[in-house]
Order: sequence, then C-alpha cells, then structure tokens
Amino acid sequence: MTTDERAHIDFPSTIGVWWASDTWAMPAAQEVAREIEALGYGSLFIPEITGKECLTQSAAFLSATERLVVGTGIANIHARAASAAESGGRTLTALFPGRFVLGLGVSHAPLVEHGFGGVYDKPLSTMRTYLEKMASVPEAIEPGTGRPIRLLAALGPKMIELSGTHADGAHPYLVMPEQSRKTREILGPDKWIVSEQAVVVGGEAEEQLAYAHGHLNVYSGLPNYRNSWLRQGFEESDLVRGGSDRLARGLVGMGSVDDAAATVRAHLDAGADHVVVQVLGADPTADPRPSLRTLATALGLG
Repeated sequence: MTTDERAHIDFPSTIGVWWASDTWAMPAAQEVAREIEALGYGSLFIPEITGKECLTQSAAFLSATERLVVGTGIANIHARAASAAESGGRTLTALFPGRFVLGLGVSHAPLVEHGFGGVYDKPLSTMRTYLEKMASVPEAIEPGTGRPIRLLAALGPKMIELSGTHADGAHPYLVMPEQSRKTREILGPDKWIVSEQAVVVGGEAEEQLAYAHGHLNVYSGLPNYRNSWLRQGFEESDLVRGGSDRLARGLVGMGSVDDAAATVRAHLDAGADHVVVQVLGADPTADPRPSLRTLATALGLG
C-alpha cells in the first residue's frame, strides 16, 4: 500500500491518553473514557499484552463516547489472524468513521512465546507479511468502508519505513522528542505520527523517580526497547533493570506539572501529529483521572 494521500483521523485535539484498563470492569472503564473526553483529550489508546482483547475494548470505548478517537497501542499481531484484525478494524471503522485507529505491533519474544505460546521470528518480515495478508481481505467484507487506519509500533528505521509504505504512519512508544523528529524525517509530511509520552504528575522528586523506574522495569529487559534507547543516544550503563536515572529522566516527564506538559508539547514541536499521555503511579492500571485533570489545565485543554 503506497499513497501520498493522508488517511483521515478525526482527532478532536492534538493530545490524548494512553491507559491500560485490564483490571477494570468495562462499565467503570467506560466512565473513565467519558471523563477523558470531557476533559478535552482527543483520544484513548489502549494496549494488548496478555489481558483484555483490544478490539472488543475499543468497541466499548467508542460506543461510550461521542467524539473520542480510540486506538490500539498496540494490537499484538500474534494474538489474531491478519484477516481477523482487518475485518474487525473495518467493522469498527464502519460504525465509527474517523474515530478508530488500528495500531499494530510485533510485540516482544518473551511475551509472544510465553504469553501467547507463539513463535517470535524476524519482526520486519513478519509484520510485512501480516500487512500483506490484511490487504488481501476482499472488499466484500464491510463493503464501502475501506480498510482501517493502521499505525505500526515502529522504533527502528526499517520498521518506520514500513509504517510509511504499508501503513498510515507510526506509533512510537518510550521515545524522546528527538525520535519523533527522526520518525518524521523518515516518513515525510503525509503520514501520521502518534507518539506516547509517560509523565508523573505530583509528588516529591524521589517518588516521581521511583515511579519512572518502576515503569521502565519490564521494558528495560526487552531487546527492542534496549536497542531503541541505544539508537537514541543512551549507553549500556543506562540499561540496568529499571533504567538509570538518566534514562528515566530522559523518557519520563517529571518535575512540576508544567514540566510534564512541556515534554508532551516537545513531541508536537518535533513533528508528531498527536501525543498520547501515560500517567504513571504505583499501579499501571490505576485511575488516571486525578493526574489527567491537573495535566489538562496545564495543557490548556477543555
């Protein structure tokens, strides 16, 4: 799939939210989504690890809101056949045009092999083949809808290139603003970049740093992220479990709420179209709304 025409996503604002609701009952999670929309955030992106299934969740969040864009950040390609991802994405696009984004990723070997019982092989060729299979789903499936908007979890230059030639753009995760800039240089002006930015709102500096290290604990053991951070200028000494203080401060927006807001805006200034904020705390599935309310004011949303 190659085109210079920009795919349409109807983001109400340039800043959204990344939140894992796996441990929440869906009616309560829908209430969170409604407040995220009311606060002025433009999207809710949700992960898929080994908990809830992300297309079902997306349908629930879309039906509970009016304008909020819902995206998968990311749908694990090892969790479903390519035809299922394509047809499911088309159905959500038909029901909620302009409001659903199908973010796709190859995940990581430990998660795929132990969490899904799958086989983790060459990520680039695996993703390319998966996208080609998606493209082969006949137009008779949700006729008149067209394919869903697709973004790739792209960190390395070759996967970023693939996100431009075979998808509608990239969803960088755990990157600094400079990486959003490099992604834009590779993709050019006509592809979407939706960057994730983790932040800590409130608390003392020591507590903020502890939350950042806790967030990085699992990721620092995954080769895809370690390689990404080395490409971004960090060193092997920064890649201790949980990350060095330097790594934590580079990847997580900390300090005052205005400092945290500035890290979000920095991605937009670097070329991202939309930034999804992940607020950190003691529990990754905790209620994000208290921090999001404070951050919304600093970001001038609403």
